[in-house]
Amino acid sequence: MRIAAALRRKIAQLKALAVDCDGVLTDGRLYYGADGVALKAFDAKDGHGLVMLRESGLRIAIFSSDRVPLLERRAEKLGIADVHQGVRDKAGSLRDFAAQYLLDAAEVGYAGDDLNDLPAIDAAGVSFCPADAVEAVRGTVDVVTLARGGRGAVREIAEAILACRGRR
Repeated sequence: MRIAAALRRKIAQLKALAVDCDGVLTDGRLYYGADGVALKAFDAKDGHGLVMLRESGLRIAIFSSDRVPLLERRAEKLGIADVHQGVRDKAGSLRDFAAQYLLDAAEVGYAGDDLNDLPAIDAAGVSFCPADAVEAVRGTVDVVTLARGGRGAVREIAEAILACRGRR
């Protein structure tokens, strides 16, 4: 992905990244077992991208409007403690997350894919979305990945952030 020099400087200043779950960490599809339990598929490369960011010093948060135990398990496996489920006000949650770590809005990135993510996208210093995000989101964010949600978009975001920070 090509990123203009001014945006590269903004991305290099990020100290945290918050990502939506459904449609960003997953492809947005929901699978239900016979027992009614929802299942989601997470991409291992996306997960490793979040680990690379965390290990480089970025704070990572996951936001979801849903409440599913498997998200806690996935985050635990990745070493991510900031998991916010049942979130209705993603912009407020993003501001709370930033305040918790004494970060300015400009230092926090956000990746979302749907209309309910727009307030958080507007509140973030740098915003990202997967290639298959809804049109209103694609037209608003700073960076649209080439990859689709749950199919490498988060890894692409991670690699872009690391490259802008002079790391690989």
